[in-house]
Amino acid sequence: MESGPSHAQRTPRIRFDRNELAGSFGDIGTDLPLLLGMIPAAGLDSASVFTMFGLMQVLTGVLYGLPMPVQPLKAMAVLVISQNLSKNILFGGGLAIGVIMLVLAASGALNGLVRVIPRPVVRGVQFGLGLYLCSLALRDYVPAMGATGYLMATAAFAVMILLWGNRRVPPGLLVMGIGLLYALVFRVDGAKLLDGVGLALPQTNRPSWDDIRLGFLLLALPQLPLSLSNAVIATRQTLEDLFPERRITTRRIGLTYGIINLINPFLSGVPACHGCGGLAGHYAFGARTGGSVVIYGSMYLLIGLLLSGASDQVVALFPRPILGVVLLFEGLTLLLFIRDLAGSARDMTIGLLVGVLAATLPQGFVVGLLVGTAVYYGARRFQAERVH
Repeated sequence: MESGPSHAQRTPRIRFDRNELAGSFGDIGTDLPLLLGMIPAAGLDSASVFTMFGLMQVLTGVLYGLPMPVQPLKAMAVLVISQNLSKNILFGGGLAIGVIMLVLAASGALNGLVRVIPRPVVRGVQFGLGLYLCSLALRDYVPAMGATGYLMATAAFAVMILLWGNRRVPPGLLVMGIGLLYALVFRVDGAKLLDGVGLALPQTNRPSWDDIRLGFLLLALPQLPLSLSNAVIATRQTLEDLFPERRITTRRIGLTYGIINLINPFLSGVPACHGCGGLAGHYAFGARTGGSVVIYGSMYLLIGLLLSGASDQVVALFPRPILGVVLLFEGLTLLLFIRDLAGSARDMTIGLLVGVLAATLPQGFVVGLLVGTAVYYGARRFQAERVH
């Protein structure tokens, strides 16, 4: 897998070509299932959800000029889906965490966290997310359609391996093409798709103080540690890994995170963030500029504004085994970042420990972050005392 490209200084901020198109599918395996799970669970308006999610992608791609997409807030999404929390509480929680992140970013507290949390711990967070995505891909996505799904995933995996790194023939396009061809022949009902076409605009919404209070307690507090570790700190590190010439600060990431969640609740959009997994996925599939995120967002805008009445048919275009291969390579890209700890047995051990904790325990990213940081500084202090 590639690390930060040496030619990146000559790369424009926004580019539209086959590699950016291929890269635009690099995060769909994570995002689409969460959106589809939240819509019925919370009684959300699908047109508003898809439109606002797409709009935030486009704005982020233009603002950063990098393949850094927007993702649903995972902890919030899981809680909403598992507990059937109402849309009002979800919007209140999104507004609450937006204000919190904006305050942390503006005050400089996020920069302080970056200085305190050691590099092996950040690598462990990346590694843990990589383990989680690979496990999710192989356990839940690839087997979803039985023997047909395994055959489809095997073909897609072979294409990715044989054409890995090929800029002339991006393997991601062929992988998505396999899924699209299968879906058009066996899954999509063209008549239903056409019947669902129609213009729909986002619904306005005004969270009450009670919604914000409940959203803060039930959703924002459980989400905050994961956001700090993955959406902010690990994302900044991944940007530095892949685009070392672009100095994107933690403060800037926190500010855009906060602003997204100050806008979305008022237009019935789901709470969202940045994330190192999405960044790695777009990059792994070939993206090098914000063009991939603009393309990705435009797809959701199209669904939300014109095709929300046939969203089930649109979703059928992306078979789960194909999404599983996308998730697998997204995870593998994150796993490989830990290799720069190989020069230190202690740092590598801490990184692996954090990764395993993050991938396996409830609230594992929080536990891994705290345990890894404590072990790192404890080991340093013990070593210093032995020297003296």
